[in-house]
Amino acid sequence: MAVQSLLIMILVLALLLIFGVPIAISLAFSAIAAILPTLAGDITLVTAAQRIFSGTSTFSLLAIPFFVLAGNIMNQGGIARRLVRFVEALVGRVPGSLLLTNIGANALFGAISGSAAASAAAVGGMVREGQEEAGYDRALSAATNGSSAPSGLLIPPSNALITYSLVSGGTSVAALFMAGYLPGLLWTFMCMIVGIIFARKYNYTGTGHAFSWKHLGLTFLDALLPLSLIIVVIGGIVIGVFTATEGSAIAVVYALFISMVVYRAMSFKDLVNVLVDSAETSGMVVFLIGVSNILSWVMAFTGIPQAIAEALLSVTESPLMIMLIINVILLIAGTFMDVTPAILIFTPIFLPIVTSFGISPIHFGIILVYNLCIGNVTPPVGNTLLVAIRVGESSLADVMPYMFGYYGGILLGLLLVTYIPMISLWLPGLMGLI
Repeated sequence: MAVQSLLIMILVLALLLIFGVPIAISLAFSAIAAILPTLAGDITLVTAAQRIFSGTSTFSLLAIPFFVLAGNIMNQGGIARRLVRFVEALVGRVPGSLLLTNIGANALFGAISGSAAASAAAVGGMVREGQEEAGYDRALSAATNGSSAPSGLLIPPSNALITYSLVSGGTSVAALFMAGYLPGLLWTFMCMIVGIIFARKYNYTGTGHAFSWKHLGLTFLDALLPLSLIIVVIGGIVIGVFTATEGSAIAVVYALFISMVVYRAMSFKDLVNVLVDSAETSGMVVFLIGVSNILSWVMAFTGIPQAIAEALLSVTESPLMIMLIINVILLIAGTFMDVTPAILIFTPIFLPIVTSFGISPIHFGIILVYNLCIGNVTPPVGNTLLVAIRVGESSLADVMPYMFGYYGGILLGLLLVTYIPMISLWLPGLMGLI
């Protein structure tokens, strides 16, 4: 039954996606089609409706629309310029300093905004003029911008990690947030190493201000308010002052205060547009999560995860090899799917398998999100990469030779995160969250 259901699900999902049906509707119909040979149609449809309702009735789910709104407010609030100046002061005049500025600012802005594409657009637009004046190749600048932007999806607050928490059955959001810091910084660090290699190869000398503590202090004070958002929200969640949902609401109020009162970079008209955009994005994500509940029910009922586990064990019984196989599957799937739907699809499939080998759900969540973020900058979909190419006024053909260098560094980081669990688990353990 499991094999038959899995084949039906894959076939129906593939056909619907080929014909351009939205991913949420495709997931719902493929899951229903997979269970129809087993259950009567009326039972299937009633149960599917109930699963969507129960999947969207979770209080913690409110954190996602609030963080989406906070991120969109930050995008309009003049935050990117201040973060770019702070990172630029931090790196000084080291070779390729503008590449490193782009990478570091993407990590900070991505963490605040919660969107890799928004980070690539905002930060890339800020540093492009300076890179062109310094003689940087446009394709290299675009590749650097695109490859580093997804690091912010690992550094909390992260909607991807909240989504994983919901789908995995309630893995601690606070633990996932703390677990995301070092892998997110590792992604940033690997991109910086590759950026320095490219800078030395093409003799890109440092530009901008020479490093000085005074200049660093001034730019830090200018960026302190947006940076403190991370400290206030994440600190409050981790020490238990408020939940992730309450923290997300605080983030909205904080972002509004900074953008409209302190910086005065956003008008009420801008706020209306932000609210509409946030509602559209949140509606899509929430509906996806509700639909994924149907998928989880179908998989549990038909025994698909057990069948996949048996298939993997027939190939190898080594946990190391099974994790490698899972990583390859996720890498391939991530090139065709966005992060959120991929989390919703693959978490109920692979989580029971990896936990049977003693792998922590927290550790696997970080592996999953890190892996799928690579798909954000990998053709044929690669939404973040396409944004970076458009902002950098380059082309995919020109950018890809440089991207292979960044892929090498990012994939090395993935292997380290996969096979050294303490990279993910050290901070949650230190904070007493696991």
